Amino acid sequence: MRSIASSHFRDEPTIYALSTAPGKAAIAIIRISGSACINIYQRLCPRGSPLKPRHAVIRTLHHPSQKAEVLDPQALILFFPAPKTVTGEDVLELHVHGGKAIVMSVLSAVASAATDGEGKPDPRIIRYAEPGEFTRRAFYNNRLDLTQVEALGDTLSAETEQQRRLAVRGTSAALSQQYESWRQQLLYARGELEALIDFSEDQHFDESPAQLIGSVRDQVRSLQSRVKVVISNASRGELLRNGIDLALVGAPNAGKSSLLNCIVGREAAIVSQEEGTTRDVIEVGLDIGGFYCKIGDLAGLRAKNTASGGSISSIEREGMRRAKERARVADVVIAIIPVEQAIDYAGFGRLHVEINDEVASTLRLCDVEKQSVIYVLNKIDLIGFHEDTISMQRLLKHKISDKQLPRPSLPILAVSCIEDQQGSHATKGVHEFLIRLTDLFQDMTAASGGDSAAWESSIGATERQRLLLEQCANELQNFLDQLDRDATGHDVGEDSVDIVLAAESLRNAADCLAKITGIGQVANVEEVLGVVFEK
Repeated sequence: MRSIASSHFRDEPTIYALSTAPGKAAIAIIRISGSACINIYQRLCPRGSPLKPRHAVIRTLHHPSQKAEVLDPQALILFFPAPKTVTGEDVLELHVHGGKAIVMSVLSAVASAATDGEGKPDPRIIRYAEPGEFTRRAFYNNRLDLTQVEALGDTLSAETEQQRRLAVRGTSAALSQQYESWRQQLLYARGELEALIDFSEDQHFDESPAQLIGSVRDQVRSLQSRVKVVISNASRGELLRNGIDLALVGAPNAGKSSLLNCIVGREAAIVSQEEGTTRDVIEVGLDIGGFYCKIGDLAGLRAKNTASGGSISSIEREGMRRAKERARVADVVIAIIPVEQAIDYAGFGRLHVEINDEVASTLRLCDVEKQSVIYVLNKIDLIGFHEDTISMQRLLKHKISDKQLPRPSLPILAVSCIEDQQGSHATKGVHEFLIRLTDLFQDMTAASGGDSAAWESSIGATERQRLLLEQCANELQNFLDQLDRDATGHDVGEDSVDIVLAAESLRNAADCLAKITGIGQVANVEEVLGVVFEK
């Protein structure tokens, strides 16, 4: 498929585009790709000597039809001959001064450098590139596969350190080579099965049909387990790519908004002693330890009536509903439990911690298989001694157990937003909380399956790849189901298996892998190309 497309592009017009961001800058780069590169250079630099491949030269750019008009007196020019270029075609780069007027004049001149017989610009020879067209040509000319194209998109959109690392992992060929190796294994396994259909009557095999089918079954089971590992790693990678969702859960005045403001470093949420100040979910996106996070400060969860007898308004009730829904879908739920002062029966003040029923019921809804739950003891500024803080943490741990709440994903952390805002005890408060949070993020996004480059790269698998891998795993399961229909536990012979149908499942699984990389004769791979390249 790609070799045919490669020959097709030799007849396509040369394309050009501004490769740097628009706007005023010191330098702007205009990239040109196609067979007309040398002709364009000669038109823009009529007095320039021939270009030496991969050597930078300084030239004066002239307007093609008005030789006396200088567009840029000092432009740096680079020429890269095919096929070892970014697109697989001849590539010409013009590094010009980044002023808007100069950039526009050079772009206009490039368009008019290739003309028809009447001296008019000919779009059949050169035209402005469509979105993603340079990358599309790189794919068709075997300079990139689809997994590397998607990684390129991640590279351009990376905003945090972990997103950058994720994108770099995907640019290697290790993952695509693994996909292709799996596809070849499936083609080989399918060939063995189909040999039973075509030659079983007139050919002698070293193995009996039952042994051959059993061997293929073992290969497919092993492959399916490896596919599932990549699916799991891809889900972890999506946390890096799309951001980790955090939800701050707690009772009114537990200190959720204060903790959010400490983390963000600004007044992102209103802080007040009045209950129910936060009525809706306040979303804040930020970089925590190189991980992109989306923190949701949720409405306080309380019972129908407060201690003072105030009822819950319909607006606050809606805020609580949204808070519970947001907590249910968060990747990490952070339960903020404050230290509180109370008066005992003798009239003496004492400190205690409490988890109200609304907060407890919300935490019980968490899916411990998919969500992490962290408990934070807040307002430790009310505690006089470090030993008392440890005692409160133990008390909170007992209450978590007594109320049968999800087990903490981290040791219970103690913070005081007041202290951290004043700069004291920062290493034991919010700062330590952020360090522990970063450690949790690293565990959540670590690749499994081994230390090989392919397993590390599988973290960079995109959602498109994950969905196709899930289809592949389903087709492999369909194949295994065909072979395991004999419930007696005996070996399945060729007479009890629909080999044609089983082989079709292997073909479908191989096609799913081909769609991921764009390698192989898969007619409908074109369906995904436009979306992938435009990104």
